[in-house]
Amino acid sequence: MFKSIVSVCLCLVSLVSIGQDKPLLGNDAQIEQWLKANSIPTLGLGVIKHGQLQQVRVFGELEPGKAAPFNTIFNVASLAKPITAMVTLTLVSKGEWQLDEPLFTYWTDPDVAADPRSKLLTTRHILSHQSGFPNWRYMNESNTLDFKFSPGTQYQYSGEGMEYLRKALENKFGKSLNALANDLIFTSLAMTDTQYVFNSQIDPARVVQGYDTQGKAYETIKHQTANAADDLLTSVADYGKFLVNVLAGAGLSDSVYQDMISHQVASTKGKHFGLGFEIYDLADGEYALSHGGSDYGAQTIVFILPKSKEGLIIFTNVDEGYKVYEALLLHYLGKKGEQIMQIEMSE
Repeated sequence: MFKSIVSVCLCLVSLVSIGQDKPLLGNDAQIEQWLKANSIPTLGLGVIKHGQLQQVRVFGELEPGKAAPFNTIFNVASLAKPITAMVTLTLVSKGEWQLDEPLFTYWTDPDVAADPRSKLLTTRHILSHQSGFPNWRYMNESNTLDFKFSPGTQYQYSGEGMEYLRKALENKFGKSLNALANDLIFTSLAMTDTQYVFNSQIDPARVVQGYDTQGKAYETIKHQTANAADDLLTSVADYGKFLVNVLAGAGLSDSVYQDMISHQVASTKGKHFGLGFEIYDLADGEYALSHGGSDYGAQTIVFILPKSKEGLIIFTNVDEGYKVYEALLLHYLGKKGEQIMQIEMSE
């Protein structure tokens, strides 16, 4: 989940050097200095305590010379996947969708229609990344979709799986994924700055620019078709509302919630995937549900801890934004953050 433990550790040394005791991250001027030293144009932070979003901060610039506002809108890349998962699990809880029903009833990709494994694929396989698909079909020399293994037999992170699920959902309900998300999540949670697509509900004046490691801006692509796995547009406050809702299990039946937080498949470094979130097993029965996002000009990650009702949201808009993750985890999640980093640093 983290790109470079070495870079992260160096970043922590940099942070400690500008503030030895408390304030660490309590002084805005020091934070801005720290961000500049680590080439982070914009940082969005959300802190959840006692099951509530207690703090939202945005630092840096929206664009050169223009301070980023509190309600800056970020492209959070693969943080689209937990939203797609919760849309689906809400439908399951309502009895309108089945976790273990084969998806071919609603959708079969032409590339795999002749493969009998397409008849085995279910929502559970996709939400736990056991679909058998590569991350993206373009990674194949043929540029076509295929099964690398039979669904449900092993782990392989896959954006293609989420897109496959999107098409099945849209075919059954006759609505776009964005419309389903608005109906089931965005409207009820007042997530007014969140959409899968760059439509009229997104204020372009608040969308942050993305940058490469040399400080060069990427073109902002205004996507008009929802991608179930990528390119979600949202603010820290909005995504915080979503995560608080997940912590509360709102909209989910007890059995579906237990499926979501249960080990479905081993992933990496001793972690597991549940349904929509990766699971870190921590000390004293605590665990963290997490997901990250990585794309050109976007590095984002979130953690929620269901037992202690804590959480942390980190949004950045640069290719190496992951460099600040450890320092923020240690500061805001303390010993639990240390345990998360120990897992990430394991072989």
